[in-house]
Amino acid sequence: MEQVNPTRMELIKKRAQIRLAEQGRDLLREKMDALIREFFQIMNTVSRSREELEIIAESAQRSLLTAQAVDDPVTLKSASFATRRSIVLDISGKNIMGVPVPIIEKKRVSIGSLQRGYSILGVSGRIDETAEKYEAELDLIIGLAETETALRRLGEEIQMNRRRVNALEQVLIPELRRQAKYIKITIEEREREDLYRLKKVKKLLNRKKNMVKTGSGGGSGAIPP
Repeated sequence: MEQVNPTRMELIKKRAQIRLAEQGRDLLREKMDALIREFFQIMNTVSRSREELEIIAESAQRSLLTAQAVDDPVTLKSASFATRRSIVLDISGKNIMGVPVPIIEKKRVSIGSLQRGYSILGVSGRIDETAEKYEAELDLIIGLAETETALRRLGEEIQMNRRRVNALEQVLIPELRRQAKYIKITIEEREREDLYRLKKVKKLLNRKKNMVKTGSGGGSGAIPP
């Protein structure tokens, strides 16, 4: 146990520290509960997005395989080069219960046939359909990146809050309570010792007082001449 000064002021101080630690623990618990609720809401969104991404990815792959099997490989390759372009993402942020999470603001990757850079007369509907499905897949991937990042950061914050709550609940608060108990017991023992000494001193004073009275009374009992 940490060396403490067993005084009443120290006992008051320890009790105040216990109250403060308990308040901090309760606040962290409330925050953790709110974070867990938010975590599961986002997790549901992520699960739905992953399922949707898996479906569109399989569909896009099938469309590509069909186009590769039926269309001219040169035409397909030329169309793929024509549609290549950069994707501009504007990333900002927001706070969820004090946890910074990203917000990805972007223009949709999906565009019309006339905007893809190739002649609609020179390609088949299969190539157009393949491009459309892969654009939709990219939209889902970018959206999923935002929600998965938020989910990971919330998970990390929940774990950190859980460690803090455990540290307060299992280490700091019990130690402060042990110190407060030690101080209280020491003060009570000291008070009992002081009371015992006080009674002993009082008893000695009374005995001395009685002896003085007895001595003075013996002189008045002498025989007169």
